[in-house]
Amino acid sequence: MQQTYSQADVPNIEGARVAILQAKWYAEHTDTLVVHATRVLVDAGVESDAIDHHVVPGSYELPLAAKRLAEMQCYDAVIVIGAIIKGQTYHFEMIVDTCTDLLGKVMYDYDLPILMEVLAVMNEEQLIARASDNDQNKGIEAAMAAAEIIAWRRGNPKPIPLTDFPTTPIQNA
Repeated sequence: MQQTYSQADVPNIEGARVAILQAKWYAEHTDTLVVHATRVLVDAGVESDAIDHHVVPGSYELPLAAKRLAEMQCYDAVIVIGAIIKGQTYHFEMIVDTCTDLLGKVMYDYDLPILMEVLAVMNEEQLIARASDNDQNKGIEAAMAAAEIIAWRRGNPKPIPLTDFPTTPIQNA
């Protein structure tokens, strides 16, 4: 579904650090997702030097690269951008399924928001419609979701684990 995004309600996430991870395939289209996502993050208070842009060969490599970024433990979120166009073979489904499954695994294993805008489309026209230089660009959606989940997590921090109770018995007086 094509949607116009209003950036009026994007929360301030000053001090956040975000990685944008992009697959090289179809960069002539996905570069605009990176540009729009970066602009939204900066508008939300993220310093431009706190937005790291990484490029990998293709969408199949995105989960592995996301895992490496998660292991660094320095990001508040990772925005993953790529494009996969359906061809005549099962290759499309294999790549989409791998991205979806393994990016979800990275998110849960590392407790790190992974915002997935790996556009799985049937043809280049659908990709262009989602990556055009307008307010329906999916990079905007990814960055807005990143800002919202970062703000939510700041308001709902992890609980502090209870420490073990002393194991020494209390002496009766």
